[in-house]
Amino acid sequence: MKKLLLAGSLITLAAFSLPKPPVPTKRTAVTDPNTTAEVPQDHKLVIYQLMTRLFGNKVALNKPYGTIGENGCGKFNDITDKALDEIKKLGVSHVWYTGVIEHATMTDYSAAGIPADDADVVKGRAGSPYAIRDYYDVDPDLAVVVKNRMPEYEALIKRTHDHGLKVLMDFIPNHVARTYKSDAKPLGVIDLGATDDKTKAFVPNNNFYYLPGKNFVVPAGYNPLGALKGPREDGKFFEVPAKATGNDVFSEAPKVDDWFETIKLNYGVDYQNGRKNHFETVPDTWKKMRDILVYWAGKNVDGFRCDVAEMVPVEFWAYVIPEVKKVKPDIVFIAEAYNPKEYKTYLDKGKFDYLYDKVGLYDGLRKLMRQESSTEEITRVWKEESNGFSSRMLRFLENHDEQRIASKDFATDPRRAIPAMTVTATLASGPVMLYMGQELGEPASGSEGFSGEDGRTTIFDYWGVPEHQKWLNQGKFDGAKLSPEQKSLRDFYARLLTVASTSEAIRKGRFYELQDANNLGKEFNQRHLYAYLRFTDKQKLLVVVNFSADKTYRPVINLPAQAMDAVGLSTKKFYTYTNLLADEEPRNALNLTLAPLSAYIFEIKPR
Repeated sequence: MKKLLLAGSLITLAAFSLPKPPVPTKRTAVTDPNTTAEVPQDHKLVIYQLMTRLFGNKVALNKPYGTIGENGCGKFNDITDKALDEIKKLGVSHVWYTGVIEHATMTDYSAAGIPADDADVVKGRAGSPYAIRDYYDVDPDLAVVVKNRMPEYEALIKRTHDHGLKVLMDFIPNHVARTYKSDAKPLGVIDLGATDDKTKAFVPNNNFYYLPGKNFVVPAGYNPLGALKGPREDGKFFEVPAKATGNDVFSEAPKVDDWFETIKLNYGVDYQNGRKNHFETVPDTWKKMRDILVYWAGKNVDGFRCDVAEMVPVEFWAYVIPEVKKVKPDIVFIAEAYNPKEYKTYLDKGKFDYLYDKVGLYDGLRKLMRQESSTEEITRVWKEESNGFSSRMLRFLENHDEQRIASKDFATDPRRAIPAMTVTATLASGPVMLYMGQELGEPASGSEGFSGEDGRTTIFDYWGVPEHQKWLNQGKFDGAKLSPEQKSLRDFYARLLTVASTSEAIRKGRFYELQDANNLGKEFNQRHLYAYLRFTDKQKLLVVVNFSADKTYRPVINLPAQAMDAVGLSTKKFYTYTNLLADEEPRNALNLTLAPLSAYIFEIKPR
C-alpha cells in the first residue's frame, strides 16, 4: 500500500510445492563483466494477484460512487473450480487473494453484528482493504452469506489447494483503521489498544501512539463520496486522545493526502525522540501480531504479502518470521519494499523470503515501455542493485498500486508489455507476478468514484473491471467475449509464464548478458534490443526482445567464444534454435527479424 488517497483521487502443470526456506546465496569467483558470481536458487513462484472484491463481479453498471447493490461485488464463491483451472493454465503456482481481511467500509453490516463505519474516516464507498478493522475476520462483502464468511474463505483456500495452487494473502502490519475493534478475536485475545496508557504519547508496550489532550481533526474539505453524502459524514469523527496516523504523521490534524483513515501501530520505536528503539523485552505489539499471523497460518494459507514492510522495524520481522515458521516451516513472507539500500537487511536480518523489485526492474522497464530510456536500465539492476540475491526479488509490471500498462497514463498499448514481461519473467530465477486483467490489456479507463481517473483499477470502490469481465463471461471463465487481440495477448502470457515455470534454465540457471557482444552489430540497437542467456548443464536458452514500438531490426545475434564457453556450448558444433514462445520450426542460425514489441526465447540444442 503506497497510496490510500489517489489523485482525483497455461497448460495444466503438475502441482507446485513451495520452495524450501531460502539459503544463503552461493558465490563463485567471476571476472567476466557480462555475468555475476551469483549461483541462482530456484524460487520461481508464478503469482496471480486478484482483487477478490473485483474478480468475480458480473455487474457492469459501473456507476461512480455506486453502492454494493448497484455496482455489485465479487465473492469468495465466485472463484470457482473453472476459474482456478483457467488461472493455472497461465502457468501460475500461487494465487494472491487481495483484500480478504475485514476493513473499514461505508456498507452497513450492523444487522450481522458488524458496526457501521463513519464515512469521515473511510476512503471510498467500499473502503480501503489496507485499513483493517478486524485482523481476525474477513470482509463481509466477499461472502454470499455474511455469517458464513469465514467458512466461505476456508472453502476457497481448500478449493485452491485442490487445484494444485498455493494461497497468498495480505498482512498489514503498520496501521489499522481508526475504527479498529475485533469482534471475531479468539477467546482470551486482548484487543489492540485495550490496555494502552492513553495519557502518554509513547509507552513501549502501548499498541498505538497518542497525542494526549488533543482531539482528532478530520481533514478539511474531505468529501468521501464527492457530491453525495456518506453515512455519518459530518466532519466530526470522535477520537480522544488523537492517535498518530498510519504514514508516520504525529499530528491530530493529518492532511487529506495522508493515510488519515488509519492509525500507526507502535512496535516499540519512539518516533518523537530520535526513533529510539525499546526492544529490551519483546513489545506487546510484536506478540499480538505474531498471534495474528499464526492464526492465519492455521487457516492453511501458504504465505503473506506484507504491506509497507519497511515502515515496521526490521527487528520485528527477525523475531516474527521464525516464530511463524515454527508453526508452518514452508510459509512464505514477501515484503513490499522500496529502499534498495535496505534490501540485504530485510533479507538477511529480517528473514524475508522475497522482496518487491519495484524501484529497480519495474521502474526501469516502465521507462523502456514508454520509450523514455534504454536497456542500460536492465543492466544496472542485475549488475548492481540485485546482484547476489536476484533469486529473491519479486518482479512484476502491474499490481493494485501501479497504473495499468494499457492506460493512457502508462503505455496505452498492452503489447508494450511483451518484451518487458519477458524480461520480468526470465531475467532471474526469483518470483514473477501477474495482476488480474493485465493479460487482457485492461486499461482502467474512467473514474470509478473515490479512486478517480488515474490509470489504476480501483481498490476503494465497488466496480466491474470491463476487459476482465469479458473473460469472466458471467462466471463461465471461457474468454468468449474477448477480441482476437486479447486472446492473442493472453496466449502470450500463458506461453511465457509456462516457460518460466517449467524451464530448468529459467528456474535455476545462470545468467549471461550479450549486449557487449552485439553492440557493434549494424542492426543491433542497444537502446531498444536486449539479449541474454539463461543456462544450466541440461538446458541453454537465449532471450532476445525488442522494446521499440515502431522499428523492426534484423540483427545476427553473436554468441562470442567466451559466452559459449561459459554456457557450455562448443564453437566447433552446430546448433538449432527453437522459439518456445511460438509454434515455429527450429532454425539453424540466429539471423532474426525482430518486429516492434517482440520477444523470443530460443532453446539451443545440438544439431
